[in-house]
Amino acid sequence: MSDKSPVRNSLSYRDAGVDIDAGDALVRDIAPDAKRTRRAGADVALGGFGGLFDIRAAGFEDPILVAATDGVGTKLELARAVESYRGLGIDLVAMCVNDIIAQGAVPLFFLDYFATGKLDRAIAAEVIAGIADGCVECEAALIGGETAEMPGVYPAGGFDLAGFAVGAAERGTLLSRDTPAAGDIAIALASSGVHSNGFSLVRRIIDLAGAGLDQQIDGIDGTLGEALLTPTRIYHRAARTAHAHGKVTGICHVTGGGLVENPPRIYGDDLALRLDCASWHLPPIFDWLGRAGGVRSAELARTFNCGIGMLVFVPAEDAETCLTALRDSGEAAWIAGGLVARDEGPAVEFLSLDSWPTTP
Repeated sequence: MSDKSPVRNSLSYRDAGVDIDAGDALVRDIAPDAKRTRRAGADVALGGFGGLFDIRAAGFEDPILVAATDGVGTKLELARAVESYRGLGIDLVAMCVNDIIAQGAVPLFFLDYFATGKLDRAIAAEVIAGIADGCVECEAALIGGETAEMPGVYPAGGFDLAGFAVGAAERGTLLSRDTPAAGDIAIALASSGVHSNGFSLVRRIIDLAGAGLDQQIDGIDGTLGEALLTPTRIYHRAARTAHAHGKVTGICHVTGGGLVENPPRIYGDDLALRLDCASWHLPPIFDWLGRAGGVRSAELARTFNCGIGMLVFVPAEDAETCLTALRDSGEAAWIAGGLVARDEGPAVEFLSLDSWPTTP
């Protein structure tokens, strides 16, 4: 028996859920944002098969390249809930370039990946405008990216982000784990909030507490949602200031793993960081998360940055000069501790942790 069902000869990619015209229109929408990220080495023009960068034109003679990639995690879900997306673009850049900065390199260029079930041009353009904001802040060029419509993979309204950054340093100037030494001082640079880590726990706390994102929290300016969506700080200019006013021996980006897991990534196993938790006040958003979720202080410290977005290590003789320069440049910075010889104790020793809202 023959199949007599009608044959459709006009099936298009749009019928399958992918709108090429919308993607082309988005490229036109974001072209002005890409152009404002121009820098030496990159004359930004979107639409080719690859982004170009001239590292000699950027002023390097014998560079080592440093690459990083990251996303923004489930912070996406809170942004969707309050329909505020631009800050996510800044987060995406920050999470990548802060890792490059921690290596002792400077960011040069950035690419993004935006994947969705059905492209919403307005949302995508807002995110990419935020990416351009972040690139301008760290003097990196947005030289390309990819927007992927994947119906059936992402739910309606759902999307995900990934970022890719490349930086460089002259050969012999990169930071390494054998550079920090006992006696080095840890200068803390304040975070802007939760940044982009730990949001699965944040969302769980919100659910357990029955809190609304439009809720006002004591001690927090604006709503809970606004506080949680504050973009991640980019420490490019702060790091440049530190390098210019002292011998930087290590830089720690306090990202996933918080104050427990990240510091040991930048010094040897024979050292430990003695961190004085009384040297700063736990910011109200972390105090709320601890109390509302019944999260123990030790768990706060291993999940969140707890108010410290980056630690800069310098020899004791450079600490005051470096700290003064950072403060004069507008940074909220303070001496939070220092490196000591380690025997068999933990790689990070917390002093006065009991001053935080819940028990260790």
